[in-house]
Amino acid sequence: MTPAYLTIFGLREAPFSKEIPDAELWLPPSKQTLVDGLCEALDERASVLLVGEPGVGKTAVLRALRHRIPQAGFRLTYCHNATLGRRDFYRQLCLALGLSPSATAAAVFYAISTHVQDLAKERTCPVFLLDEAHLLHQDTLNHLHILLNYEWDSRALLSLILVGLPELQDRLELRRNRSLLSRIHHRFAIGPLTSDDTAAYIRMRLVRAGCDREIVASDAIAMIHEATRGAMRDIDRIATAALREAGRKKARLVERDVLGRILEAEQREAA
Repeated sequence: MTPAYLTIFGLREAPFSKEIPDAELWLPPSKQTLVDGLCEALDERASVLLVGEPGVGKTAVLRALRHRIPQAGFRLTYCHNATLGRRDFYRQLCLALGLSPSATAAAVFYAISTHVQDLAKERTCPVFLLDEAHLLHQDTLNHLHILLNYEWDSRALLSLILVGLPELQDRLELRRNRSLLSRIHHRFAIGPLTSDDTAAYIRMRLVRAGCDREIVASDAIAMIHEATRGAMRDIDRIATAALREAGRKKARLVERDVLGRILEAEQREAA
């Protein structure tokens, strides 16, 4: 069933849905620069740390990276279940690689490291992207640096991308994790959108959904930015709620009063 607000505002689809192709993602210049830095790191077969608060666009950056990585020469494997012990973590990685996981932790690790070396013979660099890495068990963190060690630590055969909340960096800076951190040469922090970024983002998503006129007033956009502090996920949620509320009132423009009602309702729910 098509939401009523789409018809009222003449939109083809929900403008702030997460279901958008990688090639059509919009990123502000600061985040495009970040994607460039990630691509450079992978070209060097280096490992990467990427941290940021919830909702600021980490996943959008990773999806843009996925779109940019050439299929020839790279093999990207994504793992998002970080709440596993070492053996189960490597079993998960085996399954993601299409390998048959063995019974013991040593056998599973051997299968993965052998796979990495086989890919190197094919001039292909595996990229292991570990999302929510701030949740990794300590026994997994204790072992990851060994996954990066090939031929007496003389060859870079694998890129490891650790993505998580800012506390991930705090964990890696602990003395027990120094062997892993010392092997991560590229370290990035992703911040929220600026007010100009927020305005450009909202307007781009509306245009993509078929909007051919202004339907969110400039001062309402400013309120969205202030309320969300530039977090893209929260922008999507509040902008959608504002469109839905304005649609119920048969308004043709989302104005400050609509945003005020949405934000007041959120404050009541949070209280």
